[in-house]
Amino acid sequence: MIASDALAIFARAPQPGQAKTRLIPRLGAEGAAHLQARLIELAIAKAATLPDCATTLWLDGDPALLPPAARAVPRQTQRGADLGERMADAFARTLRTTRRMVLIGTDCPALTVEDLRAAFAALATHEVVVQPALDGGYVLIGLTAPQPQLFAGIRWGSDEVLAATRERIAVLGLRGALLDPRPDLDTPEDYMHATARGWL
Repeated sequence: MIASDALAIFARAPQPGQAKTRLIPRLGAEGAAHLQARLIELAIAKAATLPDCATTLWLDGDPALLPPAARAVPRQTQRGADLGERMADAFARTLRTTRRMVLIGTDCPALTVEDLRAAFAALATHEVVVQPALDGGYVLIGLTAPQPQLFAGIRWGSDEVLAATRERIAVLGLRGALLDPRPDLDTPEDYMHATARGWL
C-alpha cells in the first residue's frame, strides 16, 4: 500500500565540535551541540502534529548522540557524497512507497506547522514545492516523484542555491510552487534573532 505523505527531517548529529560550527565562538562546542539537539527536537515536535504523515529522521552522524525524543522516530542514514546526492537518495528511496514527500532540515526554527501543511497541499497540484531561506537557499523542498537533476551540480551552502534550483525547475518543465521565505539559523545574529522571537 502506498502512503500519501512522508516527511524527511535531515539532521546532523549533535556532536560537539561538528554541529552548528559557526555558533561555536558564541556558544562553545557543547553549547552549539546542545542547540543542534534542541533544533532536532523542535522539528520532530512539528512533524508530530501531522497525523497522517510518515516521518523519518535522516541522520548524518552518531545516533547515540540524539536527544531522547529523536530516538523513537524511524531513522535512516544519509547516503551520498554531498548534500545534493543525499537529498536525491532520500527522495528516491522514500517515493517508492509514498505519493508526496517533503524534506526539511533542522536549521529553521521559524518553520511552522502551517508551512508543512501548505507544502503538502501544494503537492496536490504541483510536482515540486520550495520554501526559500532568506540567505538564498531553501528550508524545505517537496516532490511527487524523484527528480535527481534538481540536486546535481548545485553549489550547496552558497547564496545561489535557490536561484539555481528555480532555474532547474524551469528547465525540467516542472510545475513548481513557492512558499513564503523563512530565516535560517546559522550565525550568531540568526541565533539572537531566533531567541528574541521565541522560536527556540
